[in-house]
Amino acid sequence: MTLQEFLADRMRGILFWASFMAAAALFLSATGTQTGVIVILMIVTALAASTMQAMDFLRRRTRLRELEAILNGLDKKYLFSECVPPARDLYEDKLLEMLRRSGRSMIGAVSDAQAAQREYQEYVESWVHEIKTPITAARLICRNAGGEIRKKLSHELGQMEAHVERALFYARAGSPEKDVVIRPFSLEELVSQSIQNHKELLMQGGVRIETEGLDSVVYTDKKWICFILGQLLQNSVRYRGESPVITMSARQAGKQVSLTVADNGIGIPAHELPRIFDRGFTGSNGRTRGGSTGMGLYLCRKLTEFLEIQIQADSEEGQGTDVTLVFPAMDAFA
Repeated sequence: MTLQEFLADRMRGILFWASFMAAAALFLSATGTQTGVIVILMIVTALAASTMQAMDFLRRRTRLRELEAILNGLDKKYLFSECVPPARDLYEDKLLEMLRRSGRSMIGAVSDAQAAQREYQEYVESWVHEIKTPITAARLICRNAGGEIRKKLSHELGQMEAHVERALFYARAGSPEKDVVIRPFSLEELVSQSIQNHKELLMQGGVRIETEGLDSVVYTDKKWICFILGQLLQNSVRYRGESPVITMSARQAGKQVSLTVADNGIGIPAHELPRIFDRGFTGSNGRTRGGSTGMGLYLCRKLTEFLEIQIQADSEEGQGTDVTLVFPAMDAFA
C-alpha cells in the first residue's frame, strides 16, 4: 500500500475533519476568540490528526507487507488463511475468521474435485485395458475375412486403438510423475519400436521410412516417447501426399540431441502453424480430411513439457512438415 493509496482511501475522513476545523474556526472567530489562538488551535489539531493518520498508515503498511511475505512464501496459496498470524484488532479478527471459513470450504471443494478426478482417471485406465480385449478379438476375427474387407477392418481397428491410446495418455497426463521412468535409451531403439507399433498403418498408407544418425543415447521414458513419436507418424500418414516418405534423423547439438520427424506431405498453412499444439485445434487440413481430434499434438506438447523435451514444428504448405524434439543433456538427470 502506497501513501497515495492510503490518502485516497481516507479522503472522505480528511475532508470531514477539514470541514469541521473550518467550522470550528468560524465559530471561535464569531465568539471573539483571538486570531492567534485560533491559528494555534488549528495547527495543533492538524498536527495531532496528521500524526494519527501517519501512525495508522505505517501500521497498516507494515501489516500488509507481513501478510504479503507470508503469501509469497506459500506454494499452495489457498492455505494463506491458515498461516496468518493472530489478528491485531477486533475488525481484523472477524475478517480473518471469515477468510478461514472461506478457505476451509475451498479446500474441501478442491479435495472433492481431486478425488473425483482420481476416480475418473482410474475408470478411464480400467476402460482402456478392458476395451483392448474386444479390439484384439476383432483383429483375430479379421484374419478370416476377405482381402478388401480385411484391409478396411484393420484400418478402422487401428483408428480405434489410436483413439484408445490417446484417451489413456490424456488421463495419465494429469499426474505424469506416477507413470514415468527416466532411463537411457538408444534413439535407434525408440524409433524402431515406434515404427513397429505403426507398421500396419505405414504399410496401408504406402509410406516409406528413412532413418539417419540414430546412434545417439537419450534420457527419457520409453513408453511416453514412443507414444509421442507414434502421434507424429500418424499425422504424417494422415496428411501424406504422393509418394509419401517420412525421414527420422538425429543430430548432436552440444550436450543435447535433436530428433526430427520430417515428411513430404501436404504441409500446414502458415497462419495455422502457431496453433497446432493447442488443445482441440484441427485446422483446415483436419476438417478437410476428417478423423482429426486436435488432441494428438496437444498431448505431445504436454508430455514433452514434463519430460523436459523441447518440441517445435516447421512446415511449408504443399511441401511437408518437420517436427523436432530436442532432448535435454544427460547431466540434467545426473
